[in-house]
Amino acid sequence: MLICLSSHNRARKTFYHRVVQTFNIWLLRCKKLARFSASGGIIGDQIAGCQWWLRLIGKDFKRTDYAIGGESATMRAEERNGVNAVSLRLWFLVVLVIAACACTRRGQQPEDLPTPAEFDAVATAAFQTQNAPPPGFGEVSFAQVDARLNDLAGWRYVVQLEFDGTFARTTRETSANASAEVWYNQLASSRRVSVQTRGELIGDEDTTYEAVRLGPDAFLVRNEICLANAGTDAETAADLSAGNLVGGVIRGTPTGLHATLNGEESWQYTFTYEDLNLPNIILEGDGRVFFTSGELWVAPEHNVVTRFYVNIELENARIFDRQLPVTGTVIIRYDLYDVGVQPNLTVPFGC
Repeated sequence: MLICLSSHNRARKTFYHRVVQTFNIWLLRCKKLARFSASGGIIGDQIAGCQWWLRLIGKDFKRTDYAIGGESATMRAEERNGVNAVSLRLWFLVVLVIAACACTRRGQQPEDLPTPAEFDAVATAAFQTQNAPPPGFGEVSFAQVDARLNDLAGWRYVVQLEFDGTFARTTRETSANASAEVWYNQLASSRRVSVQTRGELIGDEDTTYEAVRLGPDAFLVRNEICLANAGTDAETAADLSAGNLVGGVIRGTPTGLHATLNGEESWQYTFTYEDLNLPNIILEGDGRVFFTSGELWVAPEHNVVTRFYVNIELENARIFDRQLPVTGTVIIRYDLYDVGVQPNLTVPFGC
């Protein structure tokens, strides 16, 4: 009988010691979590409450532990009656700990809940990060779309500006279209420009001309006739640039898209109407512009624009420096080709 009682007391002591160790571990974890929840909030308040209750129970466990060691006559009498007051108090405090940790009013109000992350915004940011352009090209500026091209050995580009609509505040239809194809050879200091224009906003007649610069010499062919004494007109025509015709983008931000475009690895950039430089579009006093769409592609390897597309709607604006304002649609297209290829440019036929 004595052996059984002794074994029972040792088992009970072991149980209480393990419970005390468990709650000490819980208290230590609460302290660690509290350091990561210094800002408070739902989790911070619950941790603070848990710490207070665990400290209280820890003190009671210590008193219980001392009582176990002393084997008081009161405890033995309670056990004979089937009741242990310390055990009852222990389990009562356990219930209170659960209530203090779980039953808090924090989190029951909408303003207490954390703001959920926008899935689309997170996905877009991750996509842009994974497909970011090379360093130094986080933002780009090409106020003249053909800027820095003369630093390359050779190239060719095609540019177009087209308008369709009416004269402002009338039903009279009008249109204009100007397109150019330009070649360049850096080694030979040569350049060739082929231009076509049509529409009454540009001139009374459709025009086609070719201008060639070979070193210091310039040649001009208009409507298949070489103009022998063109002088500065030939030089001006041979130096025509896409930037003077369609402008460019003052500030572009990357979209995360990149592709091999016109033979060059390029990254896409977006922009607003306020970021555009459009030298041949001037708004009147109450004129308005509706930016429909646009894209800018840049090849970081050469630091040049490979594509520039814009679609806009105009109300009461002047284009090509004409006096009468118009309302309608403007389309801009620019594509760069054959980067690094040096074309063989010669004197135009008939000159």
